[in-house]
Amino acid sequence: MIDPLIRLSKVDFRYDGHHLVLSQCDFELYRGQRVAIIGANGSGKTTLLHLIVGLLRPSAGVIEAFGRPRHSEADFREVRQRVGLLFQDPDDQLFCPTVAEDVAFGPLNLGKPRQEVVQIVQQTLAGLGLAGYERRVTYKLSGGEKRLVSLATVLAMQPEVLLLDEPTAGLDEQSTENLQRLLSGLRQAMVLVSHQRDFIARTATSVLKLQNGRLHPANAEAAHLSNI
Repeated sequence: MIDPLIRLSKVDFRYDGHHLVLSQCDFELYRGQRVAIIGANGSGKTTLLHLIVGLLRPSAGVIEAFGRPRHSEADFREVRQRVGLLFQDPDDQLFCPTVAEDVAFGPLNLGKPRQEVVQIVQQTLAGLGLAGYERRVTYKLSGGEKRLVSLATVLAMQPEVLLLDEPTAGLDEQSTENLQRLLSGLRQAMVLVSHQRDFIARTATSVLKLQNGRLHPANAEAAHLSNI
């Protein structure tokens, strides 16, 4: 039997110890899956992604990643080397002066040779339609450009799992279509949080709806008809 890459079992999460966001929430992600999570604003979608990489800790339940329960910060440091999280706000992800420096930061920290990192930066940016952006000043980019550069910083790490929080926010129609094609061709398992119905229908292999603290199966057609 194949084990999931990520498993949440009976997970509860409360903000400030009071407001219950997730309640006995179960989730499994397997190799090759592209799972979209839909739900109303404030339903806990971003919270779920942050729990997987240890930025938040559950008040009950177990989080497993790559076959091991994860409890301590040391456990989650390893997870964050293997799972790439795209934050909802690009300004939370970008902190270097130029695009190239931001995209190179992760691979350099992984100990990759500088020449290899240069190639990774160029290839990653080109794949997102950002060839020639290497010397652009990050804070001067548009919102959509920041979104794509943020995704480039995640993809450059070559993670085994991708967690993408509103990856199409701020993108125009052509950029969204290019991103959909790129993601559909990637080998990594991924979790997509999005309100964009067409993007979900074209990209995800399955759809779950987060409601009342738990995930419920949905299909692509239901995603079109639901209030997401």
